[in-house]
Amino acid sequence: MSKVNGEPMREETIVVALGGNAILQPGQRGTVQEQLENVDIACRHLVEIISSREYRMVITHGNGPQVGNVLLQNEAASNLIPPMPLDVCDAATQGTMGYMIQQTLANHLRAAGVQHNITTVVTQVIVDKDDPAFKKPTKPVGPFYDLVKAQELRRDRGWVIIKDSGRGYRRVVPSPRPLRIQETRIIRHMLDNGEIVIAVGGGGIPVVREEDRSLRGIEAVIDKDLAAARLAEDINVEVLMILTDVEQVMLNYGGVKEVGIERMTVDEAENYLKEGQFGEGSMKPKVEAGINFVKATRGKTIITALNRVSEALEEKAGTIIVP
Repeated sequence: MSKVNGEPMREETIVVALGGNAILQPGQRGTVQEQLENVDIACRHLVEIISSREYRMVITHGNGPQVGNVLLQNEAASNLIPPMPLDVCDAATQGTMGYMIQQTLANHLRAAGVQHNITTVVTQVIVDKDDPAFKKPTKPVGPFYDLVKAQELRRDRGWVIIKDSGRGYRRVVPSPRPLRIQETRIIRHMLDNGEIVIAVGGGGIPVVREEDRSLRGIEAVIDKDLAAARLAEDINVEVLMILTDVEQVMLNYGGVKEVGIERMTVDEAENYLKEGQFGEGSMKPKVEAGINFVKATRGKTIITALNRVSEALEEKAGTIIVP
């Protein structure tokens, strides 16, 4: 720990939200070996900032492809083993992916001569059971079905199924907004004791609180970036870093007037959202998450590519959102 005038100085705390490509690249089969190789690359970049700066760190990650694979396994083996509900699939992938990141990062830190404990927290995220998303499910999950199978699943399981992408029929589930992180106190305690924490994987396990204060898992998908911002706010960090596959947020993306944004205020970012500048399923939730965090904490959000993390922390790369 650093000191000023002989007194301990609190390190900055950062939440790093790994994008899905950090663990599974498009076109890959999703073998454990492929995922470990991708995690290895991601952890090499994280080690750069852990070993060169005084940061307390929480790592979050996506799990979309992995949950999709578990759901495919559910369907393939449904005549032999009862399928797991979506919240249990979320929990399972948090554990397996957390294990991969935890072990790989620890190996790299050990090789770099840096001592840190790393712990994965299987994290529940509380949502409002009256969230409007439950009345209008929009998030596609799992495999594609033909019309006959889709009608059967609608009838037998009560699923909401839509025609999707011209490839068949697919289940859609609610995507409610995260309200609170159930394990906040535990994560704070770990940080205070010098641990690196992996938490809120895949947006966390969606749960609702009943009238008797008990928690109940619910079949839904929470946006991983909004959940990372919720966590960052709840544990009072200074920096939220959202890692994706592009170096900067772009205006007029894909057009002749495309231009990268180095820095924008919350007001500017909100105006760009109103203009429809950011893709609905890609950059928009990242910018929204960044805005939410900055408005709540007066901290800063960085959006950048994995291989630019060091430069972005020095504000030499990426897009910075400030109050």
